[in-house]
Amino acid sequence: MDNCMNNHSVLIADSGSTKTDWAFMGRRVQTQGINPFHQDEDTIRGILKDELLPQLTSDIRHLTSILFYGSGVRPELEEKMQRLLQEAFPQAGHVEAHGDLLGAARALCGHQEGIACILGTGANSCLYDGERIVENTPPMGYILGDEGSGAVLGVRFLNALYKNRLSNVVKVAFEAYMEMSMAQVIDRVYRQPMANRWLASLSTFIHQQIGNPQIEQLVIDNFRDFIQRNITPYQRKDLPINAVGSIAFYYKEQLEKAVKAEGYTLGKIVRSPLDALVEME
Repeated sequence: MDNCMNNHSVLIADSGSTKTDWAFMGRRVQTQGINPFHQDEDTIRGILKDELLPQLTSDIRHLTSILFYGSGVRPELEEKMQRLLQEAFPQAGHVEAHGDLLGAARALCGHQEGIACILGTGANSCLYDGERIVENTPPMGYILGDEGSGAVLGVRFLNALYKNRLSNVVKVAFEAYMEMSMAQVIDRVYRQPMANRWLASLSTFIHQQIGNPQIEQLVIDNFRDFIQRNITPYQRKDLPINAVGSIAFYYKEQLEKAVKAEGYTLGKIVRSPLDALVEME
């Protein structure tokens, strides 16, 4: 990266499909999510112009560089995202746009080799050589993959709940908490939009019940599946497993149990990569 960049002049973004967190000159602001795979150029331009710019106020005159990390920024879409950012901030002499997985790897590993993971609503992982991603097991989304994610945890929990592998006490508590029956749950998953986000939102209830050994085991098994199917192919048990994301952060104890059971060690866990990315600059 350009040596002239520093955290007084760099605008850094960590973007998901739901929200984007921005850091600039010691401040944090938020806009809706930016995803160039799902959103057209006019939508992204509108977010940058109508949501972000007004929050940056006159400080924007100091901007020299932009580092954008986001879900949906595939290699073939990096140029598109860079161009849209350059249009919105013509004073920026240096603009980078990368996928959120590279942002996670840089935040977790810095310039050291390591295994970096995202464990939030979705899940992803990579082998990182200190500068770039050298291996990535495709996560494939919550229907075909995403083991370890909040969405898959929600699926596993509901399956156990309604196939009577959890106690009736848990079922009564869950249906009272959600104010939903099994029929309403099925309708919400199969007939309403953004099922993955809703499934991941069940983590709030699951976390409240983590003292129940059966529920804790569901969480551990979800992480073990993630390791077996996504991390094992890297064949690097010498490296610790590092992770960003709310699921990794709130279930750190269960993640550590899963990591040890699979013969690995647990490394750095952070809820959001943004602070670490700012520190790197």
